[in-house]
Amino acid sequence: MSRLRVSAFLTTVVVLLSAFLAGPAAADSIDDRRRAAQAQKEAIAKAREQTHAAMEGVDASIQELAVQLSDTQAKIPGAQAALDTAKAQLEQAQREAAMIAARLVDAQDQQATITTTIAQDTERATQMRAAIGQMAREAYKGGGGVSGVDIILDAQSTDDFVQRYGLMATALRTQAQILDELKAAEAGNRNAEARLAAVKDKIAELKAAADQKVVEADAAKVAATAAKEALDALLAQQVAQQAALDSTRASLEAQLAQADAEAAQVQKELEQAAAEARARDAAAGRPKPQPGPIGGGGGGGGGGGGALFGNPTSISPMYVTSDYGMRLHPTLNYVRLHAGIDLRTYCGTPLYAGRAGTVTWAKSRFGFGNQVMIDSGFVNGNAVSASYNHMTSFAVGAGQSVERGQLIGYAGNTGTSAACHLHLEVYLNGQPTNPRPLLGL
Repeated sequence: MSRLRVSAFLTTVVVLLSAFLAGPAAADSIDDRRRAAQAQKEAIAKAREQTHAAMEGVDASIQELAVQLSDTQAKIPGAQAALDTAKAQLEQAQREAAMIAARLVDAQDQQATITTTIAQDTERATQMRAAIGQMAREAYKGGGGVSGVDIILDAQSTDDFVQRYGLMATALRTQAQILDELKAAEAGNRNAEARLAAVKDKIAELKAAADQKVVEADAAKVAATAAKEALDALLAQQVAQQAALDSTRASLEAQLAQADAEAAQVQKELEQAAAEARARDAAAGRPKPQPGPIGGGGGGGGGGGGALFGNPTSISPMYVTSDYGMRLHPTLNYVRLHAGIDLRTYCGTPLYAGRAGTVTWAKSRFGFGNQVMIDSGFVNGNAVSASYNHMTSFAVGAGQSVERGQLIGYAGNTGTSAACHLHLEVYLNGQPTNPRPLLGL
């Protein structure tokens, strides 16, 4: 295979491999962006849920300010990452542009050097041709040339012969040397011309690459500027939203205090009810055992089987949007208990009793909204009650006996709630406990 065919073959292979490799790389880039977008979406959703949980107990307008702030804060890391990526791409484009510019200067220097060499060799070849022409003319003037016989016949003496023969030999050597140098110069010029053509092609290629890098660098600069502006806008928005939320601090503290007082009152009422039930049982000669641990059994994700409570929603399997536990308040910066578990429901969807019992009350309470409290009696010596909160309407009333799975009302967004959901609280002896294991989750 000739060098030209080998070169063409390798060029084709490189092009095909580049195309093959570029496909997955582009796909990887798209996948990375898709994953980043999904991660940001999930981060925002998680921040919303945590903000809602931490802000339960205040009105919707203040909650909305907190949610807006949490959304902005969740977007900032992604915006910073986008800026870092854009800056890195700009720096890479600038580095590559500088490398191409250096290679272009080097190629142009080579072009100048080869052009000078060709000019010099051409001038020397012209001089050698002139010298050969002059020798030919001199030989013609002298009678068409000089042979060894002429030298012998025309020699006047031995010394004259030696001198004439030496001159002739020198002339022939000089003529042969000039011819050899002329051939070498012409061959060198042909090689130089080939190199010059290759260098010119390289220069054209580098100029095209440089132009493309200018375009890429300009695009990267625009992207970096846009990313910087987006991040600055988010940071400014965060400051403004934080200031707006801070301005509600007095009202926020008052509402949270009222919500905490209402929660404390609920616990007090449940503790009193449990104490009264124990006293009645003791008076009737039916003392309850000392409170012991209770568990959720083996109910699994659907809340069935041996779980202490069944699924109180129409969503199966149950979907927890916010867990029981301590939450850092986003504005007041203190830890506050989220005393229940939030389960996904939709506005107006049915809610069911998770466990059989007696309705203690069905009424509106501050923060909880429309609340149904169900007393399920004693389990392992523990008084068990559960509250179903933020309901839009009731299907049961105080004093009514209900069975597990019986309709008790409809999901809503009443009280200090930011969206339709079920906030379920479970109380053992009047104290809130984590409902998750009791639901079999």
